[in-house]
Amino acid sequence: MAGPSTRERGGRAQTDPVTPRAPREGRPGGRLKLLRRLRIPVSRPVVLLLAAAVLLSGGIVWALYGSTWLRVEQVRATGTRVLSPQQVLDAAAVPTGIPMISVDTGATEDRLRRKLPRIDTIDVVRSWPHGIGLKVTERKPVLLLAEGPAAARTFTEVDRNGVRFATVTKPTAGVPRLEMAAGRSPSLRRFGQQRLLAEAVRVAGGLPPAVARNLTVVKVTSYDSITLELGRDRSVFWGSGESGEVKSRALLALMKAAPEAKHFDVSAPTAPAASGS
Repeated sequence: MAGPSTRERGGRAQTDPVTPRAPREGRPGGRLKLLRRLRIPVSRPVVLLLAAAVLLSGGIVWALYGSTWLRVEQVRATGTRVLSPQQVLDAAAVPTGIPMISVDTGATEDRLRRKLPRIDTIDVVRSWPHGIGLKVTERKPVLLLAEGPAAARTFTEVDRNGVRFATVTKPTAGVPRLEMAAGRSPSLRRFGQQRLLAEAVRVAGGLPPAVARNLTVVKVTSYDSITLELGRDRSVFWGSGESGEVKSRALLALMKAAPEAKHFDVSAPTAPAASGS
């Protein structure tokens, strides 16, 4: 069978719809058209705004680091009780004349705690435009650990957390003494001196005010043998540091019931005892 003639082929070609192909993005013409479609017009106000932002950022950086307007001119220490402000300033070692922004507050706090163990908390603050403030809170001793022979005895101050932070040659007024008399007891080998010290601090810190203000000595013989010495030659056998609240209530009741007694035993708070007069 003969195929279609040239006329028929030409007629079909003229009547068939022709779908134009979209230009490929890889071709120069397609890329140009795509960029034209995606082009975002940039107005003059936007350009000016961007330029102003760049200038402002540069000005801020220059003011903080390069100018003489925001430099450290004064360093002050506040909150000291035993320490002097000058001791804090010397330990902080914050140089004057440097940009305020370059003062490393965290490193300054660490340096102060390392050099001055008496400091409990320290807050280093920038007081713009020229000041650095060092706000100090000192540790408060709750017990004095007596150490050394009587002729050359020293006293280590211990705070509420059992931290030994300073050594003094004279007892701090109003602070009870701590006598560690555990020797080579099994308690010392089992718990260690720091644990026994922590128990003594716990007992002293949990006493009722009426008892605490008369406390003169805390004596630790073992973990289960803590004795308190009070004014007017009175003593309290406390036992271990456990059940502190119950023992405190029992002691107050004993003192009220036997005000002339010299010796109190609350190691077993459900069966307290008082003796002597």
